Amino acid sequence: MSALHITRIEWRGVGIQLEFRPNRWNSPVDHIEIRSDNRVPLPITETGYKSYFLQANQVTPDTLAEQITAWLDEEAQSETWKRSEEASRQLSLF
Repeated sequence: MSALHITRIEWRGVGIQLEFRPNRWNSPVDHIEIRSDNRVPLPITETGYKSYFLQANQVTPDTLAEQITAWLDEEAQSETWKRSEEASRQLSLF
């Protein structure tokens, strides 16, 4: 059974829990679960939850927070996210 590593980060004022399981199911695959507090949308997930599989050894518990933050920062540059972020700041009359 693979070890579970839990890390918390804050990205642009949003709390996020990262769960990292290296060698998930005793395979050469790592698994990351990303959950924002209150399921606030993120640039990588509209639902505030993301399950992500990757080849083993691309991430370590020590680099997880830095790599996820870089991923969020990169995806936040998309026009879709910028529009979504702007719309969430504006008040709706309906």
